[in-house]
Amino acid sequence: MEPIRKIAQKKGVPLVDLMLHTIKRNGRRATLLAICPNSEAVTKAAIVAGKKHDAPILYAATLNQVDLDGGYTGWTPRDFLKAVADFREEIGFQGDIAPCSDHCGPYCKDVHSIQKWPVGPAMWGVAASLVSCMQAGYDLLHIDPTLDKTLPPGEHISIETVIERTLTLIASVERFRRSGGFPRISYEVGTEEVHGGLADMNTFRAFLDGLKSGLGDLGIGDAWPVFVVGKVGTDLDTTEFDPDVASKLVNVAAEYGSFIKGHYTDNCTNLEAYPASGMGGANVGPEYTMAEYEALMELTAEEDALAAAGKIQSSKFKEALTNAVVDSLRWKKWLHADEQGKEFSELSPERRDWLTQTGCRYIWTADKVVAARRTLYANLDANGIKAEPVVIDAIVAVIENYIEKFNLAGLQSEIVDMLKKR
Repeated sequence: MEPIRKIAQKKGVPLVDLMLHTIKRNGRRATLLAICPNSEAVTKAAIVAGKKHDAPILYAATLNQVDLDGGYTGWTPRDFLKAVADFREEIGFQGDIAPCSDHCGPYCKDVHSIQKWPVGPAMWGVAASLVSCMQAGYDLLHIDPTLDKTLPPGEHISIETVIERTLTLIASVERFRRSGGFPRISYEVGTEEVHGGLADMNTFRAFLDGLKSGLGDLGIGDAWPVFVVGKVGTDLDTTEFDPDVASKLVNVAAEYGSFIKGHYTDNCTNLEAYPASGMGGANVGPEYTMAEYEALMELTAEEDALAAAGKIQSSKFKEALTNAVVDSLRWKKWLHADEQGKEFSELSPERRDWLTQTGCRYIWTADKVVAARRTLYANLDANGIKAEPVVIDAIVAVIENYIEKFNLAGLQSEIVDMLKKR
């Protein structure tokens, strides 16, 4: 059993809560890294990096990735935890791994928007997913009912409704958790998006006050969220973290006993400012997909050279990957205004490559992609090139940058030592 988890169970405290409060109490400047498990390779690389640097690992899985329907990874929550356990055993990692969910709320799951689900069924669907995550053994659930696709264009969900739906979803999980005798878990609330209503300090406080009052009225005040997502400068279009805004949010959240978590941390240019600002955690995902894609393209180039020399028959991996992305139609969500209505083939080579790279995480598990990847690896392995380690190492290198900048190296053992001294 993982050492921090064992202590957490003895204390009856959620694992993530214990990590964060121990770090803060001892004056240790560190920001927990939550890795988006958007592929088998990324999930495995996280454990490799954790073992190498004696760092605890957090995952942040969206319902698009991992859910009762298998998501685009093909994993249900139980399947996901089984895969993590298998990788842990294969790699020999003895540290702590905290499976967490990410953006669990109505319309955060693509099918809700595509099929135009009413709010009621969407809420029930999310509640069922959250309960399944809790039952599978997740350590933290992100409750994010800040989207409502039934509202007229331009109208945003009210903060009162966000509070009400947040309370409803937490209460749903807690009801099942308590009746089933499951251990306590951590919660994360809010979103960095403007539509979430947490874009200014007054609304931020109003949200926390309403949540605190509501949880108390429901008799579940001990389910208070350890993380509140803050709008700290990074989003889909910006990579500059704002330490001044973050510090203010950190101080407000601390008044309530919570920590600020950042999203859209991918490719951030000033990562070292996160722990310096007191940030409790940060999510990273698409950047790992980029590393995986680029490593695979390097391997494809090596395979092309072998094929040209007549040594192997090409897997045509890139062709299979591109076709799967096109067929998925996911690429259309990132089209610019002047690209709307165009076919994929009508876009520039640079845009086609970017869209394939960005959208490939959705189709890694497509049958033809899996088969082509298997052939690619076999072709290279047969010619003395160990393919899988190349991909894993490329992702690990990206994770290592966050481990360094977030001051995570050695943190696993340090937290255990801190706890033993108390």
